[in-house]
Amino acid sequence: MTSGALPALPVARLLLWRHGRTEWNAEGRFQGQLDPPLDERGRRQAAQAAPYVAAGLKPDDTVVVSSDLVRATETARALGGPLGVEVRLDGRLREHGMGSWEGLTRAEVADRFPEQYADWMAGRPVRGRGGEDPAAVADRALEALADLPPAGTAVVVTHGGTAGRLMERLLELGAEHRRVFGPLGNCAWSELTVQGTHWRLLRHNSSVLPYHEGHVQGAEPAPAVTTTPYGGAPPPGDAEAV
Repeated sequence: MTSGALPALPVARLLLWRHGRTEWNAEGRFQGQLDPPLDERGRRQAAQAAPYVAAGLKPDDTVVVSSDLVRATETARALGGPLGVEVRLDGRLREHGMGSWEGLTRAEVADRFPEQYADWMAGRPVRGRGGEDPAAVADRALEALADLPPAGTAVVVTHGGTAGRLMERLLELGAEHRRVFGPLGNCAWSELTVQGTHWRLLRHNSSVLPYHEGHVQGAEPAPAVTTTPYGGAPPPGDAEAV
């Protein structure tokens, strides 16, 4: 598959859901295709967000597909179990491979590879890092979606970089328009639907507000989902959210 015309997908509605927080997210460390699990907060985020992601979904008309990296599969299973839908795993939904940056913090990358880091922050191609080209990430993620069974909605549990490249491809944005949309925060999601012959973005970076400090889990009021089309930004230290 090339970066040319989009294939017809077997679903007309997509929910792109980023995994919950990991310790590496909290440390500002690039994960790429390395495999740290969710931390306690990340597991709580997934459990709190799942009912909102599932709202209105019909188990017999929904497919849940996830990256096979553990931080994504843990997030996906918080939804698949209560919804009664089997979680499909697909390695093509893994995070953007970051080559020599994987395992390093933003500060370490900026210190060791200042020119690469400056290009990355500006949205320019990063040369000499290794890993993957952004277009290749979009290609493989789109191939994964094209192989899904027919359904009304697909919940795609993936990663910040992969979700961004996939959204840009679906909305037919060229490389010069990368990062037009802000990144997904941990456990935030975006909704896209087909309108005519094109994909349309309906909601972006929707997220569940955390419990207020001192709130007892299970007591009212429950956490609330953001009501604006564009939810809160991820924390500035999140290395894979730019």
